[in-house]
Amino acid sequence: MSAAAQSSLSIATPEGVVFSYQLATPVSRCFAWIIDAVAIGGMTYFVSRVVNIAGFLSADFANFLSVVLYFVISVGYGILLEWRWRGQTLGKRVFGLRVIDVHGFRLQFPQIALRNLLRPIDSLPLFYLVGGVAALATRWGQRLGDLAANTVVAHERYWDEPNLDPLAPAKYNSLLAYPRLAGRLRTLANPEAVAFALRAVTGRDSYQPAARLELFAELADYFRSLAHFPEAAIEGLSDEQFVGAVLRVIYHAPGRPHS
Repeated sequence: MSAAAQSSLSIATPEGVVFSYQLATPVSRCFAWIIDAVAIGGMTYFVSRVVNIAGFLSADFANFLSVVLYFVISVGYGILLEWRWRGQTLGKRVFGLRVIDVHGFRLQFPQIALRNLLRPIDSLPLFYLVGGVAALATRWGQRLGDLAANTVVAHERYWDEPNLDPLAPAKYNSLLAYPRLAGRLRTLANPEAVAFALRAVTGRDSYQPAARLELFAELADYFRSLAHFPEAAIEGLSDEQFVGAVLRVIYHAPGRPHS
């Protein structure tokens, strides 16, 4: 293994917000791959059986078509699910893994397509030997597809807590009463949006009243789109208070009291 190999990836924004990811280990990625391989194999077998039952193809061409179908299904499976599930396949979802951009930017479709199109090369000659060697030799455990797409595979995001004193103190954060939704916020929140929200909260007194209302309305709409909290949790909160509560949720360490 490369001496420079790291177990985590940390990225700091210009606003001073630092977010960290625990990188996936080869073992966890292997187990996730096994689940995905079973799913892909099942879909390929089903489609192949349908083709064979049709009976209008020769045996040789049917076998050739099965190989082609496996390639199309295996690549398409990764592209479709990683795009729809924001960097996750079935196996990654089971083991809490996610594909992310190495710079913390929003994962783009061309990145997802490229890393999956190069998967057959990573799988050469057998059992992802090429990809495994590349992952062991690179600093962030990247296979060739990850290197080309500028991505890594990581666990749940961890945020380093900044100075939250400028946020109005709250005796009780109602959003933390819903840990599943709070976790969804931490997972889906874009680091750039979080950094911008933190800057908006800390500098809120410098905005004109109308601009301040508009700014926090847009931020609140963005965070509400990520996690739909029950009305009872957000009742009575202004957009600005809601954004402040969201920031406390994002930077809240599990197990810490809600205050």
